[in-house]
Amino acid sequence: MTGRRGCFITLEGGEGTGKSTQARRLAAHLRGRGLDVVETREPGGSPGAEAVRRVLLSGVAEPLGPKGEALLFAAARADHVDHLIAPALRAGKTVICDRFIDSTRVYQGLVGRVERELLDALEQLVAGETRPDLTLVLDVPPEIGLARAAARDEGRPADRFERQGEEYHRAVREAYLSVARAEPDRCAVVDAAPGPDEVAAQIAALADACLARCHGLAETVGAVP
Repeated sequence: MTGRRGCFITLEGGEGTGKSTQARRLAAHLRGRGLDVVETREPGGSPGAEAVRRVLLSGVAEPLGPKGEALLFAAARADHVDHLIAPALRAGKTVICDRFIDSTRVYQGLVGRVERELLDALEQLVAGETRPDLTLVLDVPPEIGLARAAARDEGRPADRFERQGEEYHRAVREAYLSVARAEPDRCAVVDAAPGPDEVAAQIAALADACLARCHGLAETVGAVP
């Protein structure tokens, strides 16, 4: 135990924006600077949450509608927070999560039109004070993201959300940008259209600045000029 809460960084965005790749690269960057880093994802990240992930991404829960899916995401998130994220943060570790509460706000809320009051109540119930210090919203036009996802997943069936059409993914993109505009102190929009090295450099600078600002770790992780 360090006595200091760790830093919680999430990556968000539509399909094919490179979240998983950039989460791995960010973790490697921060480990290279001496930090104890935990990598995780949603839905999933803990045994109970991974079981719910299979249900959600298979499409079995789709007939339940956005509200039913929101409840399942909340159940997975509760297990994930309780068993992995919160203990890691209490131990002073840096947690990097591929998707978190903003995915529910976007997919089930702004796009699926589940009532904000319900989503707020679920967030408070399952996440409580476990909120991201920095959320990186990776942004690309949907036609680019979908093409990337198709190339990445060649031979694998598309999941529940990848199967939706371009109009749906355009709405997802606009919803993410709306979330970022609403919380500029927490969210940073990252242009994810360039190559992975350029995107990784943008993300590393934002993460370093967040760590220095929030936890006084400038000497440890290097302040951004």
